[in-house]
Amino acid sequence: MKQFWKEAFLKAIPGFLSLTLTVIFFFLIFRYEGISRGFSAIMNILKPFIYGGVMAYLLKTPYNWIEKFLQARISKKRQGLVRVLSAAIVMVLAFVIIYLLLSMVIPALVDSIVRIINKVPAAVTSFESWVYAKTNGNEVINNYIDQGASAIQTNGMGWVRDHILPRLQSMMGGVASTFGTILGTLYNVIIGIIICVYLLLSKSLFARQGKMVIYGIFPKNLAEKILDEFTFIDKTFVGFFAGKILDSTVVGLICYVFCLIMHFTMGLQNAVLIAVIVGVTNIIPYFGPYIGAIPSALLILMDSPVNCVIFIIFILILQQFDGNVLGPMLLSESVGLSGFWVLFSITFFGGIMGFAGVLVGVPVFAVIYDLIRRFIYYCLDRRQIDPAYFTEKEVIQEIEAEKEGIPSKS
Repeated sequence: MKQFWKEAFLKAIPGFLSLTLTVIFFFLIFRYEGISRGFSAIMNILKPFIYGGVMAYLLKTPYNWIEKFLQARISKKRQGLVRVLSAAIVMVLAFVIIYLLLSMVIPALVDSIVRIINKVPAAVTSFESWVYAKTNGNEVINNYIDQGASAIQTNGMGWVRDHILPRLQSMMGGVASTFGTILGTLYNVIIGIIICVYLLLSKSLFARQGKMVIYGIFPKNLAEKILDEFTFIDKTFVGFFAGKILDSTVVGLICYVFCLIMHFTMGLQNAVLIAVIVGVTNIIPYFGPYIGAIPSALLILMDSPVNCVIFIIFILILQQFDGNVLGPMLLSESVGLSGFWVLFSITFFGGIMGFAGVLVGVPVFAVIYDLIRRFIYYCLDRRQIDPAYFTEKEVIQEIEAEKEGIPSKS
């Protein structure tokens, strides 16, 4: 009797799990807005920890290098001092790099904006002269111009009262809201920096605690596989971002040298600003080169159309070099995805997570792709099917063998 109830219980488990998952699925569908609002509220509360975690992860690799360097020169009795010095040095280096970038970009950006503003009146005057020269003597066009000018004079004040003033009022409210958002973001960043320091100092402790939790919950074999997967995830993310940063740095330096040459030979302005824009946007996979090239080309176009054409040709050549030589050399072992899956991951995660999804979409999808690959290999192994059979060469040999009447391998 006891065995009967035990078997009945085991048979009922799959049905119970299916019913539970179905209920959870429909609950998520019909309560999606409430769940989304609750999730957004939790994420807003945890923003300082998210910022701190991201900063700590990005600084983890240089922190490890500095820590190993200091450990070889400071006695083991002062390991606490080693961690503190490593965290202090890596934070100072990060602030110095950010300061240098801002000190190069902001003055050049302000100078570009001022020069554009100064050129606008002359450009408008030139356009008016061109229009007048083209329409002089054409009574039909002049009639339309006169009617348009008369309509503007008649309805101008009403248009300003009905359209411009309400928009200015909404813009003032938007400015206040934006100022509050900036203050909130600044607060989160400052708290995130403090959390980042704590995470760097307690990195080894958190790693040991995480291993204890995994080995305590899962069987040893499964725990080792989970830790191997975490190691792969870390290697993928670190390799991708380290490779992209190095790749973008090289691209930015090449662009800077080219812009300097054009500055001394053809009078190109804003060499530093253009190089920084091209280098920074190159971090974004696939679309980054175009995002950086468009505003840079527009800046150059304000000074010289000829220089703009030369710059566009140079960018096309540079991106071919980066996409076919430099990028594969630096990123060949980081993600292992084809161009199709790179484009898919950027589009998909960009649509879900916005700009953050564009940045992290490729390594995230690389991890998902690896998990699916491992699962498929596991299923093939359970069915005693060799994965090598599905390579193109093996499939062709199998077809030829079947045509000749040779027994199949499988």
